[in-house]
Amino acid sequence: MASHFADRLAEVVKKKSTPLIVGLDPVYSRLPQNLRYGRGDGETDLPAAIDSIFEFCIRTLKVVAPIVPAVKINIAYFEKYLWEGVEIYYSLLSEAEALGIEVIGDVKRGDIGHTAECYADAHLVNPEFDEMDAIITPDAITINGFAGAEGIIPFADKADEQGKGVFVWVRASNPSAAVIQDFADASGVKMYEKLAGVVGEIANQPKRIGNSGYSNVGMVVGGTSPQETTALRQKYPKCWFLVPGYGSQGATAADCVRFCDNNGQGALINASRSILYAFNDAKYSQQFGDNWEKCIEQAAIDAKIEISKAL
Repeated sequence: MASHFADRLAEVVKKKSTPLIVGLDPVYSRLPQNLRYGRGDGETDLPAAIDSIFEFCIRTLKVVAPIVPAVKINIAYFEKYLWEGVEIYYSLLSEAEALGIEVIGDVKRGDIGHTAECYADAHLVNPEFDEMDAIITPDAITINGFAGAEGIIPFADKADEQGKGVFVWVRASNPSAAVIQDFADASGVKMYEKLAGVVGEIANQPKRIGNSGYSNVGMVVGGTSPQETTALRQKYPKCWFLVPGYGSQGATAADCVRFCDNNGQGALINASRSILYAFNDAKYSQQFGDNWEKCIEQAAIDAKIEISKAL
């Protein structure tokens, strides 16, 4: 497997024949009943929540690993449970690596100077402490770039050193983001376009470009964002795009594949709730009953087919 993050992505997307990835955002109250029944109230009973969430995520990873090139694990859903939740997060990173899929840690860290360097060390560098030799960090992370280049470069430089990647949050998928991110200056340039320009300049530096022609610095742009954001694909051809919003947030396959290049590369289309909780969808529960793993598997296959048709 290639050591450059962008090259690894290109290889695994080609191997799995899809840009679809699955987001792990586990909520205890939405887990399959047979994982919650008899284990206590996961909202107040920490052992019940930890056991159920860990089992659900491990089994889900094993289901989707043969289907998709990567998973996006949102650390917030684990930090909620403090150190025991964070322990699950790192255990899932190791499990995903063993299953041969890339992992994006959705951590959205952001700062400048030494603080940014410490965040980068924490989330992109495998620990060197003797007691932590079994712990690994993600293949890439999401960051908040609203501090400008000084808030991006420390992460990008660390990604260079470690053979990893960074996705900078450029245009969100939620409706109210437009109030801030679509605000234009006197010349008509929108805020997200300004930020994309900063990211693009950093991403285009030769030291960050792999053999695939893509950079290890990419952008997060929501599939539900205005159609005008499609221009970012042509304007920054060396960037990978992480595209949230497909499925439960309302973005269609056609909305999302506009960020792929002509070869179906260059974008990762994330689906979380629509796949993760497919067992709550009558379309799947009527077919597979209580077999929630089969529901998730079929939902992932269906999404993969839908995206393929859109491409």
